[in-house]
Amino acid sequence: MALVKKQDCPSLRLEIQCEPTFCHATVIVPACFVDTIYNHVTHEQKMNIETQGFGQGNVPVDYIKQNFHEPLIEHLKEFLFNYFVISFLFEEIRNRKLLVAGSPRVLTMNVTPGKDAHFSFELSLFPEIQLREWKYFPFNAPKRKNYKDLDRQVESFVQEERDYLKTHQDNIVHIGDWIRFSLSLVDEHQMPLLEHKEILWFRMGDEEVDNALRSIFLDKKTGDVFCSISQDLQQFFSHRLDAHYTFYIEILDVLHHSYFCLDQFKKQFKLKTNKEMHQKLIEVFSYRNNISQRRAMAEESLKLLLNKHRFNVPVYLVIRQQKRVLNAVKANPDYHVYRVQKDFKERVRQLAEKQTKEKVILDHVAYNENVSVSDQDIKCYLNLLNRPRTKEFIYFDPPSTKHNGQEVPISEEELKRICLREKTLNHIIYHLTKK
Repeated sequence: MALVKKQDCPSLRLEIQCEPTFCHATVIVPACFVDTIYNHVTHEQKMNIETQGFGQGNVPVDYIKQNFHEPLIEHLKEFLFNYFVISFLFEEIRNRKLLVAGSPRVLTMNVTPGKDAHFSFELSLFPEIQLREWKYFPFNAPKRKNYKDLDRQVESFVQEERDYLKTHQDNIVHIGDWIRFSLSLVDEHQMPLLEHKEILWFRMGDEEVDNALRSIFLDKKTGDVFCSISQDLQQFFSHRLDAHYTFYIEILDVLHHSYFCLDQFKKQFKLKTNKEMHQKLIEVFSYRNNISQRRAMAEESLKLLLNKHRFNVPVYLVIRQQKRVLNAVKANPDYHVYRVQKDFKERVRQLAEKQTKEKVILDHVAYNENVSVSDQDIKCYLNLLNRPRTKEFIYFDPPSTKHNGQEVPISEEELKRICLREKTLNHIIYHLTKK
């Protein structure tokens, strides 16, 4: 998230009070930010409101503020929260290396014109684990199958992607591509309302429902700058009022879907030669008992660390994760077969507990090893999603990019949270298998 101050206007700040097991965190939005958005939204409502004695567009602003106070405030809460509060909180959690278990819980949102806005959260903290010299743990990495056909499959995959790259002739945005873009608010004269730029990623969906947001970026390219009054983009931040925002957009980067970038793949996994790349790709082509070598390697690596670092996780964290696991299982066509099994609920609970512990140990390793994450790490992560086979290199479920069936933007800070764990897992596997 990029934030630049207007002159004489302070920045967002985080006040935090921590106990051994939780933190009370408050994101404070300066009054100048609140008033700028409030005045803009109030002015824009003149075109939406008709009342006795005043024609459309002539309703006094003071009348709007007095008679539509509650919906204006509710809009402010939602917009400020989605526009920069939650991203700022995620950024501060990562920068301060807070070992937060689960997601932040919203406690209160206090927004009043003329005053700083306060967004309060409860963060569940996990006690610090004293990590042992895990890089020197003995580790028997799962072996590949020795079928020569696997090598031919990898060679064919690599050649296909190189051919796709050769036929990729332009740098404009197409369906299936990922776009990294900055977004800020401007007035009708395209002058900044706030000197704040939110960084987002968006996948160009191919469904009819995706057309509205897709049309904003289609046929654009990296470096393009333009304005948009897209209603769908406004509703991404708040659906409570039609605020007629004008968004100033700059396309910062594009990850094309037409080819899998082998160079990014080599960089992501620290591969120096094509031979090393071939060996790494074998991991997602070699399967035993319907489990890829890569998946088995990740499972065994985390199992080793958890066996060497024994700890319990709070029940409420497991319950939250159980809900996520259950939602994922319900999407499986065989869900009704699974749910009638006697031990179904216990298996879901065990999986939820395992996943919760895995995330806890990964966060500890990430902070102890000073693992950082950048926009290029995100690009490498999303590159793996370009092909069904390479998705197997991703351990945790990718974030949902859809709302009500429609592709929507996702904040860079949210993606960084996810990528940090995946990068840390790669870091662990790299050291455990290092010869």
